[in-house]
Amino acid sequence: MKNRKYNYSVIALIAALILVMSVNCKRDFDELELSTYPETAEIFIDGFSEGLIYSAFGGSKVTAFDVDNDVKYKGEASMRFEVPDFEDPEGAYAGGAYYTTIGRNLSGYDALTFWAKASKAATLDVVGLGNDFNELKYLVSLRDVKVNTNWKKYIIPIPDPSKLTQEKGMFYYSEGPEEGWGYTFWIDEVKFEKLGTIAHPKPAILEEQDQVIQANVGDVLSIGGTFVVFNMPTGIDQREDVAPAYFNFFSSDTSVATVNELGEVTIVKSGSTLITARLGDIDAKGSMAITASSGLSEPAPTPTVNPENVISLFSNAYTNVNVDTWNPYWQYSTTQLTEKKIGDDDVKYYTNLNFVGIEFVTETIDATDMTHLHLDILTQDPVNGAEFSVEVVDFGGDDAYGGGDDTNIKFTITPPTLVSNAWIAIDVPLAGLVNRKNLAQLVLSSNDIIHNVYVDNVYFYKKTGGGTITEPTEAAPTPSLNADDVISLFSDGYTNVTVDTWRTDWSSATLEAVTVAGNPTKKYSNLDFVGIETLANPIDVTGMTHFHIDVWSADFTFFGIKLVDFGADGAYDGGDDVEHQVNFNTPQQGEWINYDIPLNDFTNLTTKEHMAQYILVGEPTGANTIYIDNLYFHK
Repeated sequence: MKNRKYNYSVIALIAALILVMSVNCKRDFDELELSTYPETAEIFIDGFSEGLIYSAFGGSKVTAFDVDNDVKYKGEASMRFEVPDFEDPEGAYAGGAYYTTIGRNLSGYDALTFWAKASKAATLDVVGLGNDFNELKYLVSLRDVKVNTNWKKYIIPIPDPSKLTQEKGMFYYSEGPEEGWGYTFWIDEVKFEKLGTIAHPKPAILEEQDQVIQANVGDVLSIGGTFVVFNMPTGIDQREDVAPAYFNFFSSDTSVATVNELGEVTIVKSGSTLITARLGDIDAKGSMAITASSGLSEPAPTPTVNPENVISLFSNAYTNVNVDTWNPYWQYSTTQLTEKKIGDDDVKYYTNLNFVGIEFVTETIDATDMTHLHLDILTQDPVNGAEFSVEVVDFGGDDAYGGGDDTNIKFTITPPTLVSNAWIAIDVPLAGLVNRKNLAQLVLSSNDIIHNVYVDNVYFYKKTGGGTITEPTEAAPTPSLNADDVISLFSDGYTNVTVDTWRTDWSSATLEAVTVAGNPTKKYSNLDFVGIETLANPIDVTGMTHFHIDVWSADFTFFGIKLVDFGADGAYDGGDDVEHQVNFNTPQQGEWINYDIPLNDFTNLTTKEHMAQYILVGEPTGANTIYIDNLYFHK
C-alpha cells in the first residue's frame, strides 16, 4: 500500500537579474560573444557538483535526504534517502529535487544515469530530471522503479537532447511508504552520459489514443499522456513519461485551432482540425480530432428543491457556502478549470479532465441531515465506454486529511445514463457515508474517455415527502414455479442446494442474514462486489433456461450479475473457465425487482455443467445496500 495525497505544493523560485551599465563607455556589439552554459555532466559524485541546490517537496519529510559516507557504490559517499512510515508527523513521503540557478547545456548527452540499491526490495514511485521548481518545461519521469539490496545501474534516456541547452532541473525523486512502512535506499554516481546505445524511440501523445473532442471557441485544451518508449541497451523496452515540450505539435487547420510548444491548444473559431505531434522526425502515436462550435446555449435546469433543505456549493438558484477551491491542481491531475456563462447562468467548465478536487476544508460541511449530493453535468465528448465518478470525502472529527477517521463514498455513472450533449442530473445517495459531519472534499474523475465537462448546481439536499425508506418492509414475492423445474440456492419456496459461502473472502461487501416480514433475506451493505460459491458441489444447469433473483435497494444505481462455470476440471483459472456478466443500469429503487434472466443472455457462458460462482455487483461503488431473495435456476 502506497499512501499519497496528490496535492504536493510546488515551490516557486524567482531569480532577479541585475544589469550594470556604464554611461561613459561604448562598445561595438560585434565584439561580444554569445554567452554559453556549462556542460557539466556530474550531479552527485561523492558530493554535489558545483552550483547544485537541493529542496524537499511540500508535504515530504525534509530530513529524508542525507549524504552517506559508509554505504556507497563507488568512491567515498552516496546519497541516502530515509522513507518515512505511514502517518509520520514529519512528512508523508520522501521527495525533492536537485537543481541549479544557472542552466546547463545537456545537448551533448543522451541519458541521465545512476546506481541504486535499497534496504529491501521496493518500487520507487518516480525518479527523473527536469524538475527545476519552476515551469517543469522539460520534465522526464521514470515511474515504478524496482530496487533491491544489490547495486544496479539505471538509465533515463533524454527524449530530445537538443532541447536541453539551458536546463536547471538535474534530478528529482518521490517515494512513499510501502505497505505502510518506511525503508532506506541509496543512489550514487548520478550523471549525464552519451551512451549511444539507446535505440528506436516510440513517442506517443494522449496515451496513444486518437481522441475525438467537442470544444468551444475560446477553450484552451492541454495535450497530456505524452510518453516515449525506448529500447534500452539490455534489449528491453522502457517507458518514461515526458513533458509535452519535447514534442513538435501541428494543427491541420490553424484558423480553427493553434497549438503551442507546451501542447496547449487554443480554439480560435468554429470548424474542424486535427492535432498531431512528432518527436524530432518521428511521428507520435495519438491525435486529437477537434470539432469546435460557438458554445452551449442551453443552461442546466433550474433547481426546484426548497432552499431550506439545501446546502449549496455552486448554483445561481441558492446562496452558496464557502468553497476553498474548485481545482487545487493536485499532482498528476491534468484538469484545467474555466469559469463560463451560458446566458446569465454561471457554470464550471473542466477540460482535460482525469481527476479534479473540489475542497471546502477551511469550513467543512455538516451534512448530517442531508440525504443526497446533486450536480448537473454536460459533456460534448463521445461517451462510448466512458465512466464519470463523483467521490464524497469526510475528514472525520479531527478535520484533517489522513487523520485515520476519514470516510468516503464513490458514485459512478456509465451509458446509457451518461450521454453526450445533454444535461445529466446526478444524485448521489449519502446513506453509505456513515460520517458526514465534516465533509471537506469532492473528487470528480473520468476513465480517460470523456475529457471536457460542464458542471452546475452542486449542492447537498434533504429528500422529503413521506420520509426516506432505507429497507424493505414487505418480503419478496413467493415463487410459484414447480419445484421439479427449479435448482434453488436460496429460497423458502424450495429445497436449496449446498452453498459453500454467501460471501467469499475476496468480496468487497458486508453480509448480514436478516428477516423481512418474517422471510429470511440476505443483506449486502457497502457493496462493490460479492462472490457466492458452490465450489464443493458445482451445479449442472444445462437443463435450465433462466436465472432468477429478487433484489431490493434504496440507493443502487447499477446492478450486475456474473455467472462463472469452472469447466470440467472444476478449478478456477484451469483453462476451461467461462463467464459472463449481465448489467442493469438505473434499476428502480425502493421496491422488489424480479430479475428473471434467460441464460442465453449470458452469451459467453458456453458451458453450464459446473456452475461454481455467482458474483453480484452494485454501484455507487462501496456505497450501496441490496437485499436479495429467491436466487435459483429454472426451466
